[in-house]
Amino acid sequence: MIQRYKPAYRAEFRQQMVELVASGKNPNQLSKEFGCHVTSIQAWCRAAGVQYRSNQSTPGVLVSNNTPLSFNERQELAELRKKLKRVEMERDILAKATAWFASNND
Repeated sequence: MIQRYKPAYRAEFRQQMVELVASGKNPNQLSKEFGCHVTSIQAWCRAAGVQYRSNQSTPGVLVSNNTPLSFNERQELAELRKKLKRVEMERDILAKATAWFASNND
């Protein structure tokens, strides 16, 4: 009888999933995006001491070692996410400008 199973995920992949959950990504969305089961992602996060808890008042509050984020930490996290979004937008603009200049130099 032939056994069919998926090979174990690489340690780098598992660590990346844990970091994405820790940064606020939803495990359900990650499982759909990367093609692994949501329970695997949740198990890796539990092993690393990271959980994702979704509340109505504060969606995506990161809980690490069962300690919820304080108000100041949530506020700082929101500010950092805004800054990250701005920096990513600037990066995208620069990448497009670089591509445009490279194509017009020929």
